[in-house]
Amino acid sequence: MNLKTPIKITGIGKYLPKKKLSEDLEVNFNIPNGWSDKNSGVQQRHWTDAETVGYMGAKAAQQALDYSNTNIKEIDLLISAGASFDHIIPNQSSVIKSLIKHADEYNFPALDINTTCLSFLTAFQYAAQVMNEKTKKILIVSSEVSSKHLDENNWETLTLFGDAAVAVIVEFDASNESYLIKSEHRTYSKGVNLTKIEGGGIKKPFKFFPYDKELHSFQMKGKNLLKLANIELPKFMDEFFKNTDYEIQNLDKIIPHQASKLGLLLFKKMYSLNDDIVLETLHKYGNCIAASIPLTFVDAIENQIIKRGDICLLCGTSAGFAIGGLLIKY
Repeated sequence: MNLKTPIKITGIGKYLPKKKLSEDLEVNFNIPNGWSDKNSGVQQRHWTDAETVGYMGAKAAQQALDYSNTNIKEIDLLISAGASFDHIIPNQSSVIKSLIKHADEYNFPALDINTTCLSFLTAFQYAAQVMNEKTKKILIVSSEVSSKHLDENNWETLTLFGDAAVAVIVEFDASNESYLIKSEHRTYSKGVNLTKIEGGGIKKPFKFFPYDKELHSFQMKGKNLLKLANIELPKFMDEFFKNTDYEIQNLDKIIPHQASKLGLLLFKKMYSLNDDIVLETLHKYGNCIAASIPLTFVDAIENQIIKRGDICLLCGTSAGFAIGGLLIKY
């Protein structure tokens, strides 16, 4: 998709669970001091206690509404963009909508988009495609809870993941000052089994496969993922920038998925990119699945690292295995 579609982010919001874990995570699970920072690159992360996916998403959504001085009645569509859910049924977006103040008074549609870690990018592309005179303002919410599906014996995943929710409001930009330049998503099915929660679905339902720590916890083959990304990512990026006026080296900011310490290092080394161009929040939030990219993006806006007019690449990989890129003028 290569459109230069007028679309502007007018509202931003985020919610971080109250419980923040740093060195105490290592103490609680008998992990050597400093192991998380050294191996995962994560110094701290937020984990939920009683907060649900819907609660966090509604909090982030309300902040985005307040930021842009938008009344909920102005929203034409709500998209829940993420892999986490409070219930198998109903869909997560309807749960988030029910928890936003006064949203129950208005019957705008609420739908889910789940491409795991790339869900926000997919939702942004979808929003750009459906935006018209009837659908003018769209609320995108990425609310993720990974901490409930981690095996405490698997230090690699236990120390890597965090919980967070992020929301943005996008709308048609009549001034054409902000726009989507290009987006692309590719799925490489040879990597479909490299990241997985095996149990809990139709193939291995709880009715016949009672809770088992390994079966029902997140598992990933990190080395295999990096190997596959190392092969496919350069080809994806080379083709992504064809027929555009940009190259990866001349962008204002790059916001990659905060997948892992080694993944970020390899990405920067692959293109000889400076630290001030490639934005990172892995050290303070961990990998927050689909919330990672928009959380890093919103953080940069709040800290005036990203400014209006900046050309930004949002990119990453996801379970499936997929690679995605979103090039925008903010």
